[in-house]
Amino acid sequence: MKNAKKDIRALTKQQLQDFFVSQGDKSFRGSQVYEWLWSKSAHSFEDMTNISKQTRQMLADNFVINHIRVDQMQRSSDGTIKNAVKLHDNLTVESVLIPTPKRTTACVSSQVGCSLDCKFCATATLKRMRNLNPDEIYDQVVAIDNESRLYFDKPLTNIVFMGMGEPLMNYNNVMKAVEKITSKEGLGMSPKRITISTSGVPKMIKKLADDEAKIKLAVSLHSAIDEVRTTIMPFNETFPLNDLREALEYWYAKTKSRITYEYIVWEGINDKPKDADALVKFCKYVPCKVNLIEYNPIDDGVFQQASSQATHMYQRMLEQNGITVTVRRSRGKDIDAACGQLANKSS
Repeated sequence: MKNAKKDIRALTKQQLQDFFVSQGDKSFRGSQVYEWLWSKSAHSFEDMTNISKQTRQMLADNFVINHIRVDQMQRSSDGTIKNAVKLHDNLTVESVLIPTPKRTTACVSSQVGCSLDCKFCATATLKRMRNLNPDEIYDQVVAIDNESRLYFDKPLTNIVFMGMGEPLMNYNNVMKAVEKITSKEGLGMSPKRITISTSGVPKMIKKLADDEAKIKLAVSLHSAIDEVRTTIMPFNETFPLNDLREALEYWYAKTKSRITYEYIVWEGINDKPKDADALVKFCKYVPCKVNLIEYNPIDDGVFQQASSQATHMYQRMLEQNGITVTVRRSRGKDIDAACGQLANKSS
């Protein structure tokens, strides 16, 4: 049986250079190929026009480029774009481009399915099939950057890991992708424009701090009362709020970077003054800001958006305690591209 070809983007620049030397070629050839693979995002070896045809054939004989393909693109009435991204093994993830007058943001996926079990999220209904590789994460960003330039006449400005999957459960690959995205040999984006959104994995938040990641951190919180949070996010039983709080204090002590809490208010679940009061207390542990997010139904009927009075009650209590709060309206709801809706409906 013929050996499977290796994904060339799994090689480091040094490994590529060593490969060319082993073939009797010059090491700089590896640097040329590396540039084609990353900063120029070549989809095939035939694209590498400054490399001889013979060398391109040799690469094709030994390697593959497992490039993603945007299988379907949907455009919302508000300008949001959702991509159904086909991977090399025919699995699909989704990514979203969110435009505003001043910026365009890529919401990217890190896993096929999700490792966690949040009851309000469509992606959580899918079992985790596998982690995405660094190049698959990188490719989503490149595709959205191209769409941003094409449809909005500006390069991509921000990236949020808020698509399918729990990024901290695919830590190594996510951080390798961030390294490529921020490298001058990649996309050259500032790490300060990248936010990793986690449901709260304390051990990995501490690792993120220890690794001196320059990115921003957001936490999908939704309740600061353990019993309530466990009913909507069952993994909270394994990673309770005290452990999360300790990890976030550790993060801030190491990075001095304030945290964003993502928070949805649901009718009959967390819409009482005691819920808002618990959030205010939790916010006082570490410098932070709160995004109150509009809920996007996933058709199960259990979770319903709380009244505007409940949202205003949260906003008022947070502001009275000096905590920055923003009420976020959902984008892309008509194409199931809003928070929590990814993979809700198959195309």
